[in-house]
Amino acid sequence: MAGIKPEGILPLLKPAGMTSHDCVAKLRKMLKTKKVGHTGTLDPEVTGVLPVCVGRATKIAQYMSDYPKSYQAEAMIGKATTTEDAHGDVVEDQPVPEGLSAEAVKDALVSLTGRIMQVPPMFSAVKVNGKKLYQYAREGIEVERPARETTIYELNLLSEETYFFGPYPVFPFFVRCSKGTYVRTLAVDIGKKLGYPAHMSHLVRTSSGPFEIGDCFTFEQIEQAIQDGNTDDLFLPIEKAIAHFDAITCDEEMEARIKNGAVLSMASEVQSSPFAVYNKNGKCIALYKQHPEKPGMMKPEKILAVE
Repeated sequence: MAGIKPEGILPLLKPAGMTSHDCVAKLRKMLKTKKVGHTGTLDPEVTGVLPVCVGRATKIAQYMSDYPKSYQAEAMIGKATTTEDAHGDVVEDQPVPEGLSAEAVKDALVSLTGRIMQVPPMFSAVKVNGKKLYQYAREGIEVERPARETTIYELNLLSEETYFFGPYPVFPFFVRCSKGTYVRTLAVDIGKKLGYPAHMSHLVRTSSGPFEIGDCFTFEQIEQAIQDGNTDDLFLPIEKAIAHFDAITCDEEMEARIKNGAVLSMASEVQSSPFAVYNKNGKCIALYKQHPEKPGMMKPEKILAVE
């Protein structure tokens, strides 16, 4: 992509041991551009799909954090940890010598499907009284955390086994959930349904909105593409990221006005706000919204057209 600035959504296969911020910093150096931003954090030890916005695409990063997410996870029953995952200290140990039947596990998963309330883990970035929970946790302070509603769209056992043997049964599961769901906490809740302490022993994010793990590139593949001059292949279009938005198509005259940020008559064919505006070539040039003060009018929320 010599002479052309990199632009679009780069679906990164995030490695273990790096924060999402670390990944962005590394990509800025690799792609030689400052316009790089991620679309929602993954814990350092978690691997999987991390869509990264580059160039103009950084303008839509905020809308991508709301995507439903999918994960392949693993729960260990019988031990609870400080962090609710395998990286914390064990704080409760109650072996399950008789093991667990797959039917009991499936019943627990069914009971946690749909809208549920979750108490965020102490080791999380949720703020209480202006301070992040993990900051309290590092100081050894436990604070009351408000429960939050989340939606579990799918929750399935990923095993053909009929029995999981003790004393610390481990089983894999798949979850598709709404923004803000803590899969660590979900593993703990599965344990509670089974009558035991538990923690999440492994996690991979397999999708984020329309971006699947099969779309993703490792850092090694990105480096190779840069060396080979094939960086175009790394990027998916902005339009893929906002395909779920209501949309209208404009003519050339309207396109020129939109590029200048014009307030226009409200489009009758859209129901939600914001919505995408495409030109005749199928490129999204702006996101518009209903004007808050002028009935029957719409105003720009983001101008995406190339300057």
